Amino acid sequence: MALAGRTAMRWARLRSPCPAAAPLCRPAWLPAACERRYSCPGKEKLDMSSYPVESIRNFSIIAHVDHGKSTLADRLLEITGTISKTDRNKQVLDKLQVERERGITVKAQSASLFYNHEGINYLLNLIDTPGHVDFSYEVSRSLSACQGVILVVDANEGIQAQTVANFYLAFEAQLSIIPVINKIDLKNADPERVEKQIEKLFDIPTDECVRISAKQGTNVEKVLQKVIEKIPPPQCNTADPLKALVFDSTFDHYRGVIANIALFGGEIAKGHKIVSAHTKKRYEVNEVGILTPNEQPTHKLYAGQVGYLIAGMKEVTEAQIGDTLFLYKQPVEPLPGFKSAKPMVFAGMYPIDQTEYNNLKSALERLTLNDSSVTVHRDSSLALGAGWRLGFLGLLHMEVFNQRLEQEYNMSVILTAPTVPYKAVLSSAKLIKEYGKEQITIINPAQFPDKLSVSEYLEPTVLGTIVTPHEYIGKIIALCQDRRAVQKDMLYIDENRVMLKYLFPLNEIVVDFYDALKCLSSGYASFDYEDAGYQAAELIKMDILLNGNPVEELATITHNDKAYATGKLLCERLKEAIPRQLFEIAIQAAIGKKIIARETLKAYRKNVVAKCYGGDITRRMKLLKRQAEGKRLMRKIGNVEVPRDAFIRILKRETDK
Repeated sequence: MALAGRTAMRWARLRSPCPAAAPLCRPAWLPAACERRYSCPGKEKLDMSSYPVESIRNFSIIAHVDHGKSTLADRLLEITGTISKTDRNKQVLDKLQVERERGITVKAQSASLFYNHEGINYLLNLIDTPGHVDFSYEVSRSLSACQGVILVVDANEGIQAQTVANFYLAFEAQLSIIPVINKIDLKNADPERVEKQIEKLFDIPTDECVRISAKQGTNVEKVLQKVIEKIPPPQCNTADPLKALVFDSTFDHYRGVIANIALFGGEIAKGHKIVSAHTKKRYEVNEVGILTPNEQPTHKLYAGQVGYLIAGMKEVTEAQIGDTLFLYKQPVEPLPGFKSAKPMVFAGMYPIDQTEYNNLKSALERLTLNDSSVTVHRDSSLALGAGWRLGFLGLLHMEVFNQRLEQEYNMSVILTAPTVPYKAVLSSAKLIKEYGKEQITIINPAQFPDKLSVSEYLEPTVLGTIVTPHEYIGKIIALCQDRRAVQKDMLYIDENRVMLKYLFPLNEIVVDFYDALKCLSSGYASFDYEDAGYQAAELIKMDILLNGNPVEELATITHNDKAYATGKLLCERLKEAIPRQLFEIAIQAAIGKKIIARETLKAYRKNVVAKCYGGDITRRMKLLKRQAEGKRLMRKIGNVEVPRDAFIRILKRETDK
């Protein structure tokens, strides 16, 4: 009875409304993880109607890796009073565990700041973006919701490869650009040199550059003033019908899909009936609000503002990034959305245990909702079972995606060696009829067509930009030539730094080029690349044979010049991975009928002459001959099965050559 009474009292307390001053509705005896399930009726909602379009500024922070974007974002949040000033404010907007562990930004994060300038209250919507080339899709998506950018450059390192790439992304989107030179407090900082670089490369006058130290907070307030003066307000009207762009989304186990939206017209509030232009499904809005950087509910969102929306979307496929939302019975022309990301690297992903297949499928669906640049295709392997072929924007993107699967969904997977998408121009009428087109894309070596039925093979290329101190030019040019690259341009940024442009085959840079470049240049060189289409190449399919039988999972596509080195490496790895048998195993790399590399795995051998203590030599020879005949017979009928763990060791990415 006493227990029942206490339970009834707890539920009575839970149902009773909170006092207005109470920040939470969660009872003290409930765990903090349950907090989000209980909404507080007394929690005050913000009124966003006091911020007309003229007093709104939407901007992003863009820069090369480690030039201080997230630190600058922290200072801006502190100055505007969005977060309190403490020593613990480091990477406040980097919410993922992988971001804090690696010290890099992976996901673009937005925050709304309130700032008073010359007696007028302004609403500043800030988006902090990643700096690595593998996450440039996040940058281009973020720029679609902005009217201007802050371009951050390190006063010590100067302009780097990704600085150039991000500048042109903003320039092509016709956004206002505010150059900011960060880290002026460093001993070796040279802001004058960096200003000259910016003027020479980007044609921005030196007097427009703002010198700051984001770590110490020096001159950061001047950046906010520049944002208000230089960046125009969004061109939209509250009187127009609702038109909202979904530029990001996440999945919450309790509330379903949370969509990040930018309003290009109209207004939206709780209770409104909205329709998705992509799925044509109708929803009722449960909650709208802004990110400060945590979720802050509001009564309404108006044209020009950026915030989040919860509308009971329970399936991960319902909130497509780039989708347009509009009011029911008030259809509008859908916004252009985003150009779909082009995968540069493909890898097979399989569950370690096939019983985990459905759990991994669910985890992949939820994670690809948050990272829409990953492409997923069903795949299967005789050795590894059912799985998927995933397309990524680069090798770091692949590593981060795998790490997020482990940390956020507790999923351990087998990730095979990365490959790139090749193309083949078919000459066989039979194959053209079968595929329905003359040019096919090959993402799996098993699909590689025979040379007799193909007029030419094509490999993907990228235009690479390398920025390096001039003393390392010789070593870097030699490295690029070794990777079959063609030099396109060479420009001295100043008396110490050089910018090189090379046309690379994507396959040559996808695994270890960046590491080799950093090693040769003592870590000073930076690298960035962009897609440059396809070019004809001498591609071949290399098979791995075990005692003459091909192993489909180990087949690879490689360039003719690199075939021998690749074949020898695979044979050596296999020799270490396959357990010895009672018969000899020949491990061979073959191109068609031609064997180009071989390793021999010796058989276990019983000492059959141990019982001979003398006598005629013919007795000894007879025993050895009989053993050899038995081994030959065993080799004919014996079947070599590569164990599953051996496949994992061979197929996984290994940087050691």
